[in-house]
Amino acid sequence: MSELAPLISDLALILICAGVMTLIFKRLKQPLVLGYIVAGFLASPHFTLTPSVIDTTSIHTWSEIGVIFLLFALGLEFSFKKLVKVGGTAVIAACSIIFSMIMIGMTVGWSFGWKSMDCLYLGGMLAMSSTTIIYKAFDDLGLRQQRFAGLVLSILIIEDILAIVLMVLLSTVAVSQNFEGGEMVLSIGKLVFFLILWFVVGIYLIPIFLKRSKKWVSDETMLILSLAMCFGMVVLAAKVGFSPAFGAFIMGSILAETVEAETIEKLVAPVKDLFGAIFFVSVGMMVDPAMIVEYIGPIIAITLAILLGQTILGTGGVVLAGQPLKVAMQCGFSLTQIGEFAFIIASLGVSLNVTSSFLYPIVVAVSVITTFLTPYMIRLAVPAYQYVDKRMPLKWKLMLERYASGSHTVNSESNWKKLLVDIGRIVAVYSVLCVAVILLSFHFVIPLLYAIMPEVWAKWTSVVFTILCISPFLRAIVMKKNHSIEFQALWQDNRFNRAPLVSTIVLRMIIAVGFILFVVRRLFDASTLLVIAIALVLVVLMIFSRSLKKQSIYMERTFIQNLRFRDTHAEFTGQKRPKYEGHLLSRDLHLSDFDIPADSLWAGCTLKELNLGNKYGVHVASVIRGLHRINIPGAEVRLFPGDTIQVIGTDEQLSVFGKEVQKVSAAAEENEIEKREMHIKQIVVGEHSVFLGKTIQTSNIREAYHCLVVGVEKGNGRLLTPEPQMAFEIGDVIWVVGEQKNVYKLMENQIINQ
Repeated sequence: MSELAPLISDLALILICAGVMTLIFKRLKQPLVLGYIVAGFLASPHFTLTPSVIDTTSIHTWSEIGVIFLLFALGLEFSFKKLVKVGGTAVIAACSIIFSMIMIGMTVGWSFGWKSMDCLYLGGMLAMSSTTIIYKAFDDLGLRQQRFAGLVLSILIIEDILAIVLMVLLSTVAVSQNFEGGEMVLSIGKLVFFLILWFVVGIYLIPIFLKRSKKWVSDETMLILSLAMCFGMVVLAAKVGFSPAFGAFIMGSILAETVEAETIEKLVAPVKDLFGAIFFVSVGMMVDPAMIVEYIGPIIAITLAILLGQTILGTGGVVLAGQPLKVAMQCGFSLTQIGEFAFIIASLGVSLNVTSSFLYPIVVAVSVITTFLTPYMIRLAVPAYQYVDKRMPLKWKLMLERYASGSHTVNSESNWKKLLVDIGRIVAVYSVLCVAVILLSFHFVIPLLYAIMPEVWAKWTSVVFTILCISPFLRAIVMKKNHSIEFQALWQDNRFNRAPLVSTIVLRMIIAVGFILFVVRRLFDASTLLVIAIALVLVVLMIFSRSLKKQSIYMERTFIQNLRFRDTHAEFTGQKRPKYEGHLLSRDLHLSDFDIPADSLWAGCTLKELNLGNKYGVHVASVIRGLHRINIPGAEVRLFPGDTIQVIGTDEQLSVFGKEVQKVSAAAEENEIEKREMHIKQIVVGEHSVFLGKTIQTSNIREAYHCLVVGVEKGNGRLLTPEPQMAFEIGDVIWVVGEQKNVYKLMENQIINQ
């Protein structure tokens, strides 16, 4: 008999423990995260009453995969556009929370007399709340759709991004024993560069790829493709020095902008649940009772520091960002734990030999304790707010309300500000693309050309190829926004604006010339002035090139269409409200959706027949029928069961209209059911029958009596399928189907005429 691999037996033990604890915690109506952690403790070597996991290294690897899946799923639900919408609030809150928690962590470390490096790393560990734990807790508690949950997840993503910068800073401090500003700036620049590059290229290419391969993609293929893209980005992120989980989130955010996002999310969910469970079980396996007893003092102190620090200072950071007190307290109470980034920072300190050996087990214990407390802290937020709200002075309440409402005031942007922001965005994005193309060319294309061509030809070919590849981007850098409304308005408004406007064009031309100069000088040892002159001529030719103009416009239009397509598709199918709805609110008009019931009196009627405008004062803006949409429907458009109509009107008009929509036809009334029952009868064709010699078509049985001939029985006893031209003969038996009153009316007429 073959021996079972330890990994399989370990997986069996983990899933059995997780399954049993899941049922128990479901029965107790407790979050599943806690059940997974208890299951991990039961499967660990620290609990001797049950079998223990043998191959802990493999389980740790599987738990890392679980983190990847959890953040990939988070990215699918939290796209870049959502992040931008709450970006200002999230950035302010995240930065204030991180700074406050670092100070608290360092203070706690100093109070125990730890060395400065332990204190600094402890502050870094306490600064990052656990995305995976909070995400799972929100999921289990059914809170992910609430307003504060979206803000919490925004803060967590900002924290994850800043955690990368923090890790670089801590590494620099560990090596040099002081802060290196240059290394910090380089790290931030690298992060911004790859974020822009991945987002722009991903949004441009991935939707096109999915759209063109749609006919060959099944659910199975879509799952494999999405996971391939996820782990491909994970590998790429790790190669350039970022967290693998960060790469998974980036790919999830890119796929979130595609129409297939919901499908991918459903397909990935079972895999995410499996590996996510293994991750939380692995966290529970780190619980060591002996370690907790030995370091009970620091563990309690750090746990209290996290709970009090996040509930007080975390709440303060969200209030500072302009949120109401209730939302701020819900956010602060939700962030009271540390997780995966704390483990990464602790491992970094151990690998660099700059932290003490006791720091890692303490952080693991604190993480487990705060993870246990997270669901209860989330639930405690509203009662705590009610307690504070009752005892808060009225003066403070009014001050907080004014501050929160004032932070959302939107100021009109000047033409200069809008123009410069747009130009800065364009220059940044296209410069990143130019740098990426140049790097790819110098690392892959040019070495290949040198291998297959003589050196001189390889140099010239490399220069021409690289400049041609970046030429659409260079033209966009120079020419975009030069004919915009803001540019024209500033040009016409004041002649003193013209010199600064021209200078923006000249500055962008210098940037474009700089890219060409860099490419040429890397391959040729030529005079700088000569290369500048050649580069200037090339930039001028790019500006006047019609083909480059068309190519640049096409690429930008394709990118914008891909970015907006999911929202446009959702609006088209009625899953999202149209944009013009917001303009109606200021005029006391609203847009509402109404479904036409299957038994509605209106089903089958045209809009002209219904005359909704005159009867109810409302206007039908659109009729949505499955994946088809009829905008501004004409009078002859018919309504069918299952249609969704988008109607514009006031609150009172829509209320009356909604009641009318739900009215059903008289056919559904109870006293009509028996009358509308269908019957089948036989009619014998005699010598004096009105149907003798007539065909089914000319007998008018269907038109005059609303009955249906379903068969004709001839003299030989055979029941024939009726044909329109079949003539009735003496002795034929006509089988008819119809409502009771119609069938008997037909039979009475037959008897009378005979």
